[in-house]
Amino acid sequence: MSGIERLEVGQRMSRIVKHNGCVYLCGQVAADASADISEQTQTMLDKVDALLKQAGSDRQHMLSATIYLRDMKDFSSMNAVWDAWVPDGYAPARACVEARLARPELLVEISVVAAEA
Repeated sequence: MSGIERLEVGQRMSRIVKHNGCVYLCGQVAADASADISEQTQTMLDKVDALLKQAGSDRQHMLSATIYLRDMKDFSSMNAVWDAWVPDGYAPARACVEARLARPELLVEISVVAAEA
């Protein structure tokens, strides 16, 4: 297990895992699940920013992102926030799927892998 660093370790998961120069974030959801898709997406991405910074990385070092939407009807609105957030020229490999999330009021969740800065 040498070379693996886990941050904010809980019983079920670690919020950040670092290994061989890569940063793995646990799934992030909105700060306020009662908000609309745009606000949920923005606060979710704000949390990603904070975790990447804590892990010694940033948006420019994202390698991949998997986005889970409760309903694909929100795809365009989520993308409007995403497109403004991702720095030009640094888009990660990305997948976006429709999925049931942990709570019905959650509209979006993201999982990110990044390189250390």
